[in-house]
Amino acid sequence: MTEDKSTIEVEVVEIDGVSAPANAQNRSHESDREPTGPSWQQWQKWPGRVRQLDPKWMPLWIILGVIALGLILTVGVVIGLIFVVLRIIQNILMGFVSIFAPTQTGPLRPR
Repeated sequence: MTEDKSTIEVEVVEIDGVSAPANAQNRSHESDREPTGPSWQQWQKWPGRVRQLDPKWMPLWIILGVIALGLILTVGVVIGLIFVVLRIIQNILMGFVSIFAPTQTGPLRPR
């Protein structure tokens, strides 16, 4: 029994409006001469692409923004409730302490 392994080679011409890189054989010869990675000219194009968000993703950004705002508000409400509960406990404890603390009898008179 022999197994036949076949290799399928496909050439990618364009993906999302971006041309495919040079084929693998050309890249292997170029990599001997040049360092790997994108060239500086390709990186110079990124600032414009980063500043302009793709409009098709805008509903996702809106939904994520609403979720983030909801989480921030929820955390704020929880912190506020903790603060209010701690103040109530503090006032109750101060009330108990003031009941058992000695008080002055009679009016205050300067000496």
